[in-house]
Amino acid sequence: MGAGESLFSGLLSKSAAVPAAAGDMWRAVFRMVYPPTCAGCTRMTGGEGALCADCWRDVAFIDRPFCEVLGIPFARDHGDGFVSAQAIAEPPPFDRLRAVASHEGTARKLVHRLKYQDRTDLARLMALWMLRASDGTVDACDCIVPVPLHRNRFLRRRFNQSAELARHLARVAGKPLAAGTLLRVKPTERQVGLSALARRDNVRGAFSLAPGREGDFHGKRVVLVDDVYTTGATVGAASRALRKAGAADVTVLTFAMAISGPI
Repeated sequence: MGAGESLFSGLLSKSAAVPAAAGDMWRAVFRMVYPPTCAGCTRMTGGEGALCADCWRDVAFIDRPFCEVLGIPFARDHGDGFVSAQAIAEPPPFDRLRAVASHEGTARKLVHRLKYQDRTDLARLMALWMLRASDGTVDACDCIVPVPLHRNRFLRRRFNQSAELARHLARVAGKPLAAGTLLRVKPTERQVGLSALARRDNVRGAFSLAPGREGDFHGKRVVLVDDVYTTGATVGAASRALRKAGAADVTVLTFAMAISGPI
């Protein structure tokens, strides 16, 4: 390489380094003006997408032992494969449910901020926790499906929190995201404040497969993603639609679960 070529290469490498250096500088300035804060409160933290020590301790993570079907935590270990009386008395239309934490404290705050305060930046952190809580079902699945919103509600809210969680989960797990295949065809009322029976009636027949996509789930192992499991009415109706479409296995994966305590 001649002196001219060497000088030209040096200039190129320096010019390529300028945008990267400028980007680092602006990021540093941004963090000085807007330092990273806890995802659960406004306390400053050492990095983006983190919880402070107090908020971390406030998360009631759901770990074993729990019901193999409904994922409800047990007060004591009953042995591998143990199923709760609730799951035996009322078998759900899905194969299993897994959730990160009880729907209280910091976990409830994260769900509320994602859903009602447009904090879509929280979805990736929550999805990473959901992958851990999935008990290997995400690794074994064929596709990830978000619980859809009806188009009218989607237009009002501008985004679907379940789809945001599913999108990040699919990306970090390297799994196909089946968005737009399962549709919410019935404009249901909000489930908040309804009794368990009213919730089931509200979502009966609410879900269907997109025209021409009826065979997409046939023989597939599906992970159905939602933000919160309360009575199971919504994910139950969605699971029935997936079963009708021929899904071989359905796992419901949520960030939070409404539970009264270990059983």
